[in-house]
Amino acid sequence: MTFAIAHTDPAALIARCDSAAVRTTHDDVDYEPGAVLPDGPWRPLSTAEAAGFRPTAQNADSTLVELVKLPNGPAPVGSLANLADPLGDPDAVHLGGATSAAGTLTTTPNYRDGRRIGLHVDNWDRLPYSAKHTGRRRLCFNLGPGTRYLLLGNLDIRAICAALHIEPEKRYPHTDDLRAYISRGLPLRVYRFRIDPGEGYVAPTELLPHDGSTEDQAEPSTAAFWLGHWARGGLRSLV
Repeated sequence: MTFAIAHTDPAALIARCDSAAVRTTHDDVDYEPGAVLPDGPWRPLSTAEAAGFRPTAQNADSTLVELVKLPNGPAPVGSLANLADPLGDPDAVHLGGATSAAGTLTTTPNYRDGRRIGLHVDNWDRLPYSAKHTGRRRLCFNLGPGTRYLLLGNLDIRAICAALHIEPEKRYPHTDDLRAYISRGLPLRVYRFRIDPGEGYVAPTELLPHDGSTEDQAEPSTAAFWLGHWARGGLRSLV
């Protein structure tokens, strides 16, 4: 399964997206060995690629990528955790936030030692291969001051597992599977979506290889995150 991106304006999607190949790293002290990273140069998204990203009725909401706008209106009363309350899932879980330094190729660190992990898949829902596509999606808002990017691999972790293992249905897909897949020279591209302050995304981060990035940005940015089940089209689209 490749990913589907909800959009009605292909030109707007093209204006904020480009793509690159990927590589693994083994000698970078800032990264875990085997971490999967973008390997530029970045190239613009083509009209044909944008058309291929358009979802169909067969794309379940839980597998859909949406680029969205921060809700209008006053800041939530109490805490940032309340920001997602009116957005369609009263049971959404606030995961907190993270501030990313400027000029960082990928942003997520391993909390144990601080080394970055590169492109990865989340495992909050601890789902097996057969159900990995049903996990909650992640909602993210960029609170600024700088711009950041959403990085997404164009192949989901179930397809990656199926390419590696004789009986993938017995597995719990993991970032280690992604790293093994890339280390074998198998194909994957990473797409980079610009997320300006006041903008965000909803994405199936349990399913798609992903990370944040502040590459080529002069300012840091802070992002806030939630997990939930949001119906497609419930938030205002950027594209």
